[in-house]
Amino acid sequence: MANGSRQAAWEFFGIELKRRREDAGITQVELGARVFVSGGYIGQFEQAIRKPQLDVAQRIDEALQTDGIFERLCRKLIDDPRYADYFAGVVELERLATRICEFAPTVVPGLLQTEQYARAVTIAANPFKSDAYVDEIVTARLERSLILDDAARPEYWVTLHENVLRIPVGGPQAMAAQLEQVARLMRERTAVVTVLPYAAGAHAAMGGMLKLMHFEDAPQVAYTETEYSGTLIDNPAVVVHTQRTYDLLRVAALSPEASLALIESAAEDFRRCASST
Repeated sequence: MANGSRQAAWEFFGIELKRRREDAGITQVELGARVFVSGGYIGQFEQAIRKPQLDVAQRIDEALQTDGIFERLCRKLIDDPRYADYFAGVVELERLATRICEFAPTVVPGLLQTEQYARAVTIAANPFKSDAYVDEIVTARLERSLILDDAARPEYWVTLHENVLRIPVGGPQAMAAQLEQVARLMRERTAVVTVLPYAAGAHAAMGGMLKLMHFEDAPQVAYTETEYSGTLIDNPAVVVHTQRTYDLLRVAALSPEASLALIESAAEDFRRCASST
């Protein structure tokens, strides 16, 4: 489904939600209380500003007795073959976020990836897939990064473990280009990137990657991921805990200036390695 068609479908979702809610004679606040979100959230769903997670759509069906229509619509709209089921909601939220904070322990975050790097990562995880499949995944990843080109782009804070700088994904030349792109985005003040060095030792996020997304008129959410699954977290107590984890990572990381110097040094090392082969 093309992006324009998908947005139109979400608008239909919102219009239908508003109609069914008003027919049931309940307010946005009342419906929100029944499905464990705020009334403001319901309003954003109805205006297609924000997209509900699947479990929220299911609870809306239960509250409004709508025989599963909102669950079916939600499943259809988040069914994008370019993204894993557990990640589709994250892509939608990235587009709405006013600030994104991310910790990457092993791989350059998707929003910062070059085409060569994204292709190498995709092929490594899908060695038997066709070129067409790889092209589709890479294109989707590059499309995600367009939010950083927008005038209303979110503040983007990234902490990279030093692992990310040292693993030669795609070979020395591709890795040099990737690190140079990260450095460029730092210099252009598109992203604030810090590096957690090996010397920091144990750190607060030993379990893996972490992403926090903040919004203008809605509570922040967190996202964590392992190799084959991801979890979108909106429980306020857990989100507070993940924010503390990210704060601890930032305290342990190098300053932005020292991080930029280390990234540029690693890029130069890869560039020399590429020239010597």
